[in-house]
Amino acid sequence: MDLSKFDDIRPYFDSEVHPAVERIAASPFIKDIAAFLKITDKEELRKILLSCNSVDDFQDRIMASVVSLILKNTADKVVFNGLHYFDANRTHVIITNHRDIVLDSAIIQLILHNNKIKTTEMAVGDNLISSQFIEDIARSNKMIKVIRTTSPREVYATSKILSEYIRYKVAGQRSSIWIAQRNGRTKDGVDLTEQGLLKMLDMSGSGDFVKDMEVLDILPVAISYEYEPCDAFKTHELYVSRRQKYIKGEDEDYNSILTGLTQWKGNIHLEFTEPVLPKEVEYCAQFTKNERFQELAKIIDKQIHHSYKLWPNNYISADLLAEETVSSSTVPSASGGSIKGKYSAHYTSEQKSHFEEYAAKQLSTLDGDAAELREIFLGIYANPVISQEQ
Repeated sequence: MDLSKFDDIRPYFDSEVHPAVERIAASPFIKDIAAFLKITDKEELRKILLSCNSVDDFQDRIMASVVSLILKNTADKVVFNGLHYFDANRTHVIITNHRDIVLDSAIIQLILHNNKIKTTEMAVGDNLISSQFIEDIARSNKMIKVIRTTSPREVYATSKILSEYIRYKVAGQRSSIWIAQRNGRTKDGVDLTEQGLLKMLDMSGSGDFVKDMEVLDILPVAISYEYEPCDAFKTHELYVSRRQKYIKGEDEDYNSILTGLTQWKGNIHLEFTEPVLPKEVEYCAQFTKNERFQELAKIIDKQIHHSYKLWPNNYISADLLAEETVSSSTVPSASGGSIKGKYSAHYTSEQKSHFEEYAAKQLSTLDGDAAELREIFLGIYANPVISQEQ
């Protein structure tokens, strides 16, 4: 295989890391990174950077510290279960739900790093790699550049190369790879795997669906934030999308990244689930070509939905939506009194009051119909409850 075709998308080789960190160290942004890491002398950070001669060095000496500090400043606890399903002697395609642009994959890498497990490579859209400085950081940190294009011909060509690269790495037992279940974050709280992702993975196969999928050893992971990253931004986008095609602002991705990194997230939970079983792939194979991807997506979604950690905020939102639906109805309640929430056993009155205050604060930043914005905001938190019950 001619590996040079992967040069534009692959992470840096170890031999390319030192030249990259030299460029990073020479950047005027180095003072901002030093300030964030609470390193008073930027020359000290430069020395740490210039000591990196491999991807592992960069992840160990720079990225682990950065991600740990972000979580220390913006989260209570990060809890994970099921790491035993991530077999250190095998490689996987890790497919997760997608809630935060940067942190979804970054937290997984930190968990693996802290548990002495080889980190994965990560598929990231090239729309987020806006400069040489960002590209040097990303590709030194095992990031695969996913080319976003609008031409159908280019989409096919770049998807095929990405598919070949993932298969080369995973089926060849060279590296595990993380990829989100969809293009773009889940906005409404309903985590669904795009069939296009699974079709892309299959593009590089031999034509034997069962064998081609089995060697990728898909391992679903559910990521759950107590406080949804960018919940106000997502509410705004959904509100506008109900009226017209939503067009991103010039700096919107940057603002979403920054908000996701700095906004308070409360508790964070990750559940590594059992890899998709051979018998499940064989079940999917009996369907027509399009249907088999639908069935495989359902299997992945079910594992993510049922493993998703539900917080009091999720249950509170589900009850608030139900209460407001009833109160807006012209039909009086049978009891004539207040309605006790279906999920009230999952939270306290204090937690409910706190979340309502939080929701009101977030919604106060948005313009539009207040009732509709509130309904959308609560839906972001309530929909995981509905998904888990289906």
